[in-house]
Amino acid sequence: MEAFLIKAAQLILAFTLLVTVHEFGHYLFARIFGMRVDRFYLFFNPYFSLLKYFPRENKIQLIAWTKKDGDKEVPHALLTIPVGRKHPANDSAKPSWRDTLYGIGWLPLGGYCSIAGMIDETSTDSEQFSKDPEPWEFRAKKPVPRLMVMIAGVLFNFILAILIYIGIAFHWGERVIPFQNATEGMDYAEQLHNIGLQDGDRIIALNGKDADAMDDSFQWDLVQDGSQITVIRGGADTVNIVVPDGFVKSIVNTKTALMAYRVPVVVKKTVKGECAERAGLLESDRILRVANDTTPSLSEFYKALDLHKGSTVEMLVLRNGTEQALNCEVSEGGKIGIQLTDPTELFEVKEVKYSLLEAIPQGISDGVDRLVTYVSSLKLLFSKEGAQSLGGFGAIGDMFPSQWSWYSFWNITAFLSVILAFMNILPIPALDGGHVVFTLWEIVTRRKPSVKVLEYAQIVGMTLLFLLLIYANGNDIYRFFFK
Repeated sequence: MEAFLIKAAQLILAFTLLVTVHEFGHYLFARIFGMRVDRFYLFFNPYFSLLKYFPRENKIQLIAWTKKDGDKEVPHALLTIPVGRKHPANDSAKPSWRDTLYGIGWLPLGGYCSIAGMIDETSTDSEQFSKDPEPWEFRAKKPVPRLMVMIAGVLFNFILAILIYIGIAFHWGERVIPFQNATEGMDYAEQLHNIGLQDGDRIIALNGKDADAMDDSFQWDLVQDGSQITVIRGGADTVNIVVPDGFVKSIVNTKTALMAYRVPVVVKKTVKGECAERAGLLESDRILRVANDTTPSLSEFYKALDLHKGSTVEMLVLRNGTEQALNCEVSEGGKIGIQLTDPTELFEVKEVKYSLLEAIPQGISDGVDRLVTYVSSLKLLFSKEGAQSLGGFGAIGDMFPSQWSWYSFWNITAFLSVILAFMNILPIPALDGGHVVFTLWEIVTRRKPSVKVLEYAQIVGMTLLFLLLIYANGNDIYRFFFK
């Protein structure tokens, strides 16, 4: 339960940041071009809002809703807090930030920035557009300002991703174990075994170039059709493996890592009073065998412990260059009570630190690389395997670690920001990209699409997105209960 709450908290925090930045992009550019913004909302608010702030009236409402009284909408709230004097509206003045109602909804599926005179998810009623446009309305502005407002959300999300990557490079730098320093080689997923890779293989080259553990796109490039993988096997033999066509489809639904460092079982310390301490295991002991099962790496070690739950077994350990046999109990849970030595303490680590000036180009490069890799992976969505792998909020939340890590949080948030930017610019009605297409059509043909066309396009787009949302989250539910 604790792990679930930690993942949920990270997901909500990331969504809050991403949605706020995206909608603020629309808001800022709308204000720059003299448009009035009616509402600025984090999350959606069907039936009621968690919070409303009315700058003109200088009041805050908590748990607010409206009720119809005849033809009027009457506001209600559990608590209303005055925050200063009122600022009456002046119809002749330019739009101000005080003209906007700011709020927080209760449904964390996104947010919206409702701009006066624009057909979007909050306004599809063509009747209100039958009158001549006011100068501060979206529809009264020329195509280029409207285009800038539409792409601003996407632009701000991509800029946010780059800023996060710059911050990561500056604060943490890069710290990885080069493949050539992983003396025990790698453990590989079953799909990679099927094309010829074996646990313990050391990758030295990909497509004729030295394998670089610092290349974030390395694993994606590794599984592409025709990729040539060169490994050292058994300490000396060089083996070349060619990835078959269509292989990438086989890894779409893989939940485990494609490859991981093969880490020897070295004791960092024993837990007081537990099996390992009673058996006489010491710091720096390397466990070579559990009963009759050799344990060159953690993957074999965990399997061996699982096989011998609740029994006492002989363990062969390497201590100060000498092999020694010990009898050790294995708990019913398959544990012996040791803390293992981290791989970064066993293998030589390559560490790169960036100054602020060096972090800027590195952050830009990381953002562009993530975008290119993500766009190239989208082709999988048009396959059966890709459609089945599509996930909703559960899949996104599962990307976050079960223990809080700011490094992981910012990396995942930056990647989600890249995804959000790209997905929103797709030419789908109801998304920013759909509005961009209609605006570009207007620029090219010098003819505005009719209100009816925009209205119907918005409805169709919202329906498609809603169905996609149901399908993606339905996949999450199916995988949770049946896989």
